[in-house]
Amino acid sequence: MHRHHDKPAYVSQFDHDDFQFGLEIVLGACQRGAADAGEVLVTAARIKDGDADAWVREWTATADAVEAAGRAAAAAGRRVSALAYLRRAATYLATALDQIDASHEHDGKRALWRRQRACWEEVVDLAGGERVAIPYADTTMPGYLFRAPDAGTGEARPLVVVNNGSDGATSQMWVQGGAAASERGYHWMTFDGPGQQALLFEQGVPFRPDWEAVLGPVLDAMVTRPDVDADRIAVIGISQGGFWIPRALAFEHRFAAAVADPGVVDVSTSWLEPLPKSLRKQLDEGKQEQFDRNMRIGERFSRSATALLTFRGEPYGLHDDSRFHLYETVMGYRLGDEVAQIATPLLITEPEGEQFWPGQSQQLFDRVPGEKELVRFTAAEGAGRHCEPMAPALRDARVFDWLDRYLAPQG
Repeated sequence: MHRHHDKPAYVSQFDHDDFQFGLEIVLGACQRGAADAGEVLVTAARIKDGDADAWVREWTATADAVEAAGRAAAAAGRRVSALAYLRRAATYLATALDQIDASHEHDGKRALWRRQRACWEEVVDLAGGERVAIPYADTTMPGYLFRAPDAGTGEARPLVVVNNGSDGATSQMWVQGGAAASERGYHWMTFDGPGQQALLFEQGVPFRPDWEAVLGPVLDAMVTRPDVDADRIAVIGISQGGFWIPRALAFEHRFAAAVADPGVVDVSTSWLEPLPKSLRKQLDEGKQEQFDRNMRIGERFSRSATALLTFRGEPYGLHDDSRFHLYETVMGYRLGDEVAQIATPLLITEPEGEQFWPGQSQQLFDRVPGEKELVRFTAAEGAGRHCEPMAPALRDARVFDWLDRYLAPQG
């Protein structure tokens, strides 16, 4: 599987697009103290372009030093330094995980994830966050609530829910909206839903398309809290969350406002477009045996394609080797006529050079009936590409200036 290669307007460190995009995400995290530019650049300089083993090794090595310093600071009672170190360590470990399926270290994936998670849990404690267990089906989803720094004990404030996408670390939700909510005097929270992070790695609960069944329980848990203004709760959907949020809004009408970053109407296009026409035809015609055989042949010649399918396919929870079943499942992640029921004000971001779902932000905007806005981000302003990785300050300003209309006190 190959992705769109829209080169950014600045000099790239890597020709391998997944490496370059991963680097852009870490550099963007510097804006919120979740990375340090010097650490990022010296680590990237040690990595040979396209070498997944080097990627995992070097980001882990940087994380080793930063995490050790964080643990030492915590032991010495230096909370501010410990928080800063461990926030960065969580980012670097999450970055190492990006390429672990393509490396020879893939058997260590869960152990590395658990280490990343331990850094995040420590960050939550050091930052004064609260763990929330959200009842879901026959289990619970782990949630993390952070109260506005200037809020009095028990004071009700608006709440921003930051909804993760397909594979980002929970810790990254601080960069993707949590920090911006906090500095504007809002409470914020994030959670691991089906197929995401802890629910995937510890419980084996896969994705589901009908996200209202996920956000409903999250809202149920939040609206009953005395410190949450139940009439002013917003949700930001990140990456594949740009599909799940509109889907949920068609059935869940309690949010005051919502953001899709970016808009996604059909998750499967990023899977289907790289396929040769002959393979797409076999999918359409239900020729499972032929499709699986041809995919097996193709993957024999491309280890990176196998790694990418393994990485992206894991959260869908299929336990057979059939690529046909995997593609068939992903094709169920499409918005239909239900979008006509969306009544929540919706902001949709449209970054130039969107490499996964190009054109779909505009498609979603055109299909949503009610109050809506499309906000464009350009390559020339350094804000292109999926989820505007290198422009978090610009993204936060535009997104939250819009959200403030629905969350800020009136009068």
